[in-house]
Amino acid sequence: MTPIRVVCIEDESEMIDLVSMILSRVGYEVVGASSGLQGLQVVEDVQPSLVLLDLMMPDLDGWEVYQRLKSNPKTMDLPIIVITARAQSIDKILGLHIAKVDDYITKPFAPTELLASVQKVLSKGQ
Repeated sequence: MTPIRVVCIEDESEMIDLVSMILSRVGYEVVGASSGLQGLQVVEDVQPSLVLLDLMMPDLDGWEVYQRLKSNPKTMDLPIIVITARAQSIDKILGLHIAKVDDYITKPFAPTELLASVQKVLSKGQ
C-alpha cells in the first residue's frame, strides 16, 4: 500500500522534523518545504493527500500560498490544515469560516492533536 503523502510547508526545519516524526510513526510520508514558493512547487511535484501550512513565512505568507492552491484547478480540492503560532480567535475564525481551511491548529500543539486533525480531515475526503 502506498503511504499517504503530506506536504508540510513551514519555515522552521525543527517543526518539519517534529511533524514528520509524529506522522511517520503511523505510516504517513511527510515531505517538507521551507518556504511558500518551495511549498507550491513541492505540492505540484508530490501531489499529496494533505497540506500542513504555516501562516508566517518569509517569502509568501501562508494565506497567499492557500489562495494559490485553491485557485489552481489541480490543487483546489486539496485539504489544508493551518498550523500557526497565531492563536488569536480572530485568526482562527478567519481561517475556518472565511477562508474555509479544513482545520486550524495553534502552536505549540500536542502530537495527539496533530494526528487527530490529520485523520479527521483525511477521513472527510474518502
